[in-house]
Amino acid sequence: MSTPQPMNAVYVISVFAELAGVHPQTLRNYERSGLLSPQRTSGGSRRFSDEDLVALRRIQDLTGEGVNLEGVKRIMALDIELATLRDEMRSLLDEARDTVEQTHRQYRRDLVPVQNALAIVVEPRRARSR
Repeated sequence: MSTPQPMNAVYVISVFAELAGVHPQTLRNYERSGLLSPQRTSGGSRRFSDEDLVALRRIQDLTGEGVNLEGVKRIMALDIELATLRDEMRSLLDEARDTVEQTHRQYRRDLVPVQNALAIVVEPRRARSR
């Protein structure tokens, strides 16, 4: 479930397989399963990137823990969703902080320092006795 890769996809399948310590057929299987999405040249050859290597390491970690390929696919999709939600949450927190700071700046402008304030004390009316 990897996202579209930037243009730094430079490794051919044989080199990438050697770097990762897997057989090229394993990479083809992962691609068919939707776990890896290497770029293709105009001639149709696969080109893998450093981001593909990170994804492959994640796949290897999960399968090493006994997760099957469908489970790996779901976990990686959840990883992407979690990262997206974290980014959104950071953005919302920053926006909330900015709003709070802006509100506090308005309050400060409206406040009158105590030393300069005029206080009028009015005694409460007493109830009339009958």
